[in-house]
Amino acid sequence: MLPDTATDGARPQAPGRTDVYRPAERLDVRRTLAPLRRGTGDPCWWTAPDGALWHALATPDGPATRRLAVARDGVHVAAWGPGAERAVAAVPALLGAHDDPSGFDPSLHPVVRDAHRRVPGLRLTTGGDVLAALVPAVLEQRVVGADARAAWRRLVTRHGSPAPGPVPATMRVPPPWSTWRDLPVWEWRQAGVDDQRSSTVQRVATVGRRLDETVTMPLPDARRRLLAVRGVGPWTVAETTSRALGDADAVSVGDFHLAHLVGWALTGRRTDDDGMLELLEPWRGHRQRVVRLIETTTAGRAPRFGPRSPRAIPLR
Repeated sequence: MLPDTATDGARPQAPGRTDVYRPAERLDVRRTLAPLRRGTGDPCWWTAPDGALWHALATPDGPATRRLAVARDGVHVAAWGPGAERAVAAVPALLGAHDDPSGFDPSLHPVVRDAHRRVPGLRLTTGGDVLAALVPAVLEQRVVGADARAAWRRLVTRHGSPAPGPVPATMRVPPPWSTWRDLPVWEWRQAGVDDQRSSTVQRVATVGRRLDETVTMPLPDARRRLLAVRGVGPWTVAETTSRALGDADAVSVGDFHLAHLVGWALTGRRTDDDGMLELLEPWRGHRQRVVRLIETTTAGRAPRFGPRSPRAIPLR
């Protein structure tokens, strides 16, 4: 079913490209793609009343919107816009086709074993979009998550382009590197982004084309290239590679909540980064997989440890 809020105000537009992706293994589309969506208000994503997921994205061929609808015979994909063909071609990687769980042993801990049993369709995505992973990761540095998501929502809504296809008028394709590089200071201030984070985004955007090349690089080389940008540290790199590059071993060291969550899930006690890394060491090569399983199955039951960062401007 197509939404009745098509951007062209006329009859629904036929997709430029369609396909059906039939995964070889069990697949949970919503949980697999959850890390790519920055909150329910992310203007790049929309969940239709029929349950289909709509995603607005930039491609080398231009903007695109793709629709993912789960059916009994596979995931039905449709795409609109100049980048429609690329958007459809990227779906297998997006839905975990490159995720290789060989060597992963969930039986090493009962919590991980139970989580793996409960969510057998969880795959690690290779989103392939460095900008859409890196920029929001920088916005999330040292601030409350709700404020970072609000900043991303405001900036993409104001400076992104309308998503092609029969989508709600609120959907946006993220702005290109050049727009992030040239945003004036007042735009950052109105979005609640301090000078340190905005300067880091602008430095990232200045070398954005070089960072896009990390999609085709070996992970160690990609990590080094990302770390070469001043203001991008190990936490931001892990947040980016786990979403854009399918990094199954990424661990977001420096995340106040994550270490405590992993410690509580695996030992019943809070821990720090060193303690988290020690707990995850038996799964080296698959530490991101363990983190995702824990986040998916236990985060809702974990104690609230509370944010230490101050709130930004009031959300609106």
